[in-house]
Amino acid sequence: MTQLTIIITGMTCDHCAKTAEDALNALDGIEATVSFEDGRATITTDGSTDTMQILQAIEAVGYKGTIQVKDEITSTSKDNLHIAIVGTGSGAFAAAIKAVERGATVTIIEGAKDIGGTCVNIGCVPSKIFIRGAHIAHLQAHHRIDGIPLNTPKINRKAMMAQQQQWVEKLRYAKYESILETNPGIKLLRGMARFKDTSTLIVKDTEGKEQEVKADRILLATGASASVPDIQGLKATPFWTSTEALVADTVPEHLVVLGASVVALELAQAFRHIGAKVTVLARSTLLSKEDPDIGKDLTKVFEDEGIKVMLNTSPDFVGYDGQQFTIKTNNGEVKGDRLLVATGRSANTAALDLDKVGIKTSHSGAIIIDDHMRTNIENIYAAGDCTNQPQFVYVAAAAGTRAARNMTGDDIAIDLTVMPAVVFTEPQVATVGYTEQQAKEQGLDVDSRKLDLENVPRALANMDTRGFIKLVAEKDSGRIVGCQVLANEGGEIIQTVVLAIRNKMTIEDLSDQLFPYLTMVEGLKLTAQTFSKDVKQLSCCAG
Repeated sequence: MTQLTIIITGMTCDHCAKTAEDALNALDGIEATVSFEDGRATITTDGSTDTMQILQAIEAVGYKGTIQVKDEITSTSKDNLHIAIVGTGSGAFAAAIKAVERGATVTIIEGAKDIGGTCVNIGCVPSKIFIRGAHIAHLQAHHRIDGIPLNTPKINRKAMMAQQQQWVEKLRYAKYESILETNPGIKLLRGMARFKDTSTLIVKDTEGKEQEVKADRILLATGASASVPDIQGLKATPFWTSTEALVADTVPEHLVVLGASVVALELAQAFRHIGAKVTVLARSTLLSKEDPDIGKDLTKVFEDEGIKVMLNTSPDFVGYDGQQFTIKTNNGEVKGDRLLVATGRSANTAALDLDKVGIKTSHSGAIIIDDHMRTNIENIYAAGDCTNQPQFVYVAAAAGTRAARNMTGDDIAIDLTVMPAVVFTEPQVATVGYTEQQAKEQGLDVDSRKLDLENVPRALANMDTRGFIKLVAEKDSGRIVGCQVLANEGGEIIQTVVLAIRNKMTIEDLSDQLFPYLTMVEGLKLTAQTFSKDVKQLSCCAG
């Protein structure tokens, strides 16, 4: 007879413990007691049921188990595999959790003060809270509902920012710090990591002390940081990146935004909505990598809101006199009291000494990986924004999970062929699959239809018909291959198209579906119907 101790995570009450205990005792040759208070199961086994079956029984009732013998975390099937993960963002934690579930032990390494990476600390979470507050302020002053007085609110940016950061701290604890507290299979090591050889990292802490970490597998998930363009004078000025902009406790009088992609446009509009004068300097057009109609229509939205958009504008000098920025461009001089530089993000790989072990990178420093998250070095993997994959938090998390599975014996790829993307402007930009031009470049014979939102009943009821929905489909088969949306709640609309493309639905399939009325997503059905009829001749909610 053998005695085992299992750490069980996910239990919230004594009933959970009883459920887990019953599941274990249903196995052959097992006698188990489970304590919710201790978060542990004590098991006596005659060996007729192996340890993986024990863990699977726990997982089958909704919890996660890690075998512990004599207070040392040990692998159930991976021969005590040790995985070192550099970084503590979503990709890193997704990998760590999955690796421990599969019997490995994990050392996770972080050189920054706060764990959690970009999304929760300086990216998705604080930006969406800020954008939400700014949108509420804008609605108060610009709604179209009779009987409700318009009101331009007095903005207390300091209070907005304080509440925002409180939520950042709450979510960082809930999604990251608490996991370290409750998952003994993951050890956090503070310090900056660099390679000694392909299986050894040197970790240097803030006091300069160094220690070596040897691992069977290494995952690099170091994220990315705002890149700063090489413009004369810029680096000598107190410009903002998105990090500084999100924690600013005052509203600029005039914010100049350098950049025309996701971060630049989201923050430009948010600052306009809380009262700043805003000028956007775009090297070409807004969101130039998207369907041209998106940039054109979004430019009009911005201009209607009082944002000055300067297209095809390239700065060649930035100066600062202590109070005001001066930006010299090919289209004249622009002045403002604050400058936001949002021209992209670069992989955080410089400190890793990748050259020492021969890891291949792109010209920008991003780690080159395949669809299994493998680098060119057999035991070294990478995931998230430090790689050549798209820089989205949900891609990083999916990649981290798959990397962990592959590092512990699986052979699984990540499929990015149907990947949604959302820009949280108002109206939102949401896309998936090919634009019409991209489809033709891939050799597809396609057709497209664009439906302006004045044809969508919910948009009419909202008294906000800014934007459109566009579907792209193969001419012969009708199979949907892409969608571009500029609409209120565009991010909610796009997932329906993701599922449609994933399931190889045709335009006819989509137009035959029942969509609730009045909803914005009904616009997809109406757009599909435009391939065969004039929707302006249909009654409301026509089938």
